[in-house]
Amino acid sequence: MSYYISPRFLNKLSVHITKNYLDLPGVRVPLILGIHGRKGEGKSFQCELVFERMGVEAVHMSAGELESPDAGDPARLIRLRYREAAELIRVRGKMAVLMINDLDAGAGRFDQGTQYTVNTQLVNGTLMNIADNPTDVQLPGSYDSTPLHRVPILVTGNDFSTLYAPLIRDGRMEKFYWEPDREDRIGIVSGIFSEDGLPRQQIEQLVDTFPGQPIDFFSALRSRIYDEQILQFIQKIGFERISSRIVNSAEEAPKFPKPNFNLSRLIEFGNLLRGEQKQVENMGLVREYNQALSSQQKNQQSQDISRPDNRQLENSQTDTRNELVNQPISANGSNGLNSSRTPSKPVPNGPLDLETQEQIRELLAQGYRLSIEHGNERRVRSNAWQSGISFQGDEASQIIIDLAELLAEHNGEYVRLIGFDPKAKRRVLEKIVQRPN
Repeated sequence: MSYYISPRFLNKLSVHITKNYLDLPGVRVPLILGIHGRKGEGKSFQCELVFERMGVEAVHMSAGELESPDAGDPARLIRLRYREAAELIRVRGKMAVLMINDLDAGAGRFDQGTQYTVNTQLVNGTLMNIADNPTDVQLPGSYDSTPLHRVPILVTGNDFSTLYAPLIRDGRMEKFYWEPDREDRIGIVSGIFSEDGLPRQQIEQLVDTFPGQPIDFFSALRSRIYDEQILQFIQKIGFERISSRIVNSAEEAPKFPKPNFNLSRLIEFGNLLRGEQKQVENMGLVREYNQALSSQQKNQQSQDISRPDNRQLENSQTDTRNELVNQPISANGSNGLNSSRTPSKPVPNGPLDLETQEQIRELLAQGYRLSIEHGNERRVRSNAWQSGISFQGDEASQIIIDLAELLAEHNGEYVRLIGFDPKAKRRVLEKIVQRPN
């Protein structure tokens, strides 16, 4: 099967890789090339095709390897893989690269609910250090004075705005936004169906019929055409015998004739795939379930308010401790909460003290967003809080009532209130509002 390589993609990668192997006087070459774009557009696969065409060895890492229960393991693994690629260059005498797929999924921070762990910090720091000192990459606990060969690093992802800003600055990372145009799509889809005898005119019509679909849609479409033959084979063998027939069987592997790949049939199956996508988008069962749960909680809360537990209220207010972090400082030296603002009427009969209620109102007035994190004693001790609900809207009284319901739901756990600046993407408040017992 002959696959299509986009000329733009080939030119960008070949220049970046080659540039990192050249000695250009007075020129600082970014070590990292970040390839970002919409999901399913073939970023990783196009990279593999370029590597094969250029004869480049690739050492791979995935986003799943950027987190670990042991602090420092992912950072050490990055250094180990980088040194492995440098050793390939030395031993085999050919170009090599370090390829990290879906970097934003492993090291990005998408919203205030994303846990920002020690490993995430170490991964960012390690990649920045390697980009600044590409020939001096040491493993923890050892030191080798022999300079390494410079190894270009390629990373893929969907949204690089979720990454740590100093990591993606221009001196360290060159960015390449991959969005295949119509000619690229036709070329790639022609490669997918190259063995099926579809003329270019039909390929063009197929691409134009599904204009908003990513590249992997057409690959899934080709795979779906085989489903009918496979189902007939299963029914012929029998559902009870299919396992022994396929796995560890003395008979030869089953062979299937080439299905009918005419255009009308492809469009029919393409519409089925598109319908499945819309079904997922329109289902929204999570919202339905959460609304039902919220309604039950509000009914329970209204009953609890009518007969409040004074002892629980007293303990909750006594245990509350203010733990503000990164509060914005205003010109008059205040902590960013507008103390001159006339306080709103507090919500009575709740587990939140008046100070916390006022902080909630002030944060909402400044455009911040609120969420909670919770955890048992073991999780809190290891700073592994679980992300909770993010409050929508800016009605302080309703949020205070909803927060009271959540405290009752997580009775017996630590609960802390998170204030988040959606523009600067940083926390402005971390305050424990409930402690067990």
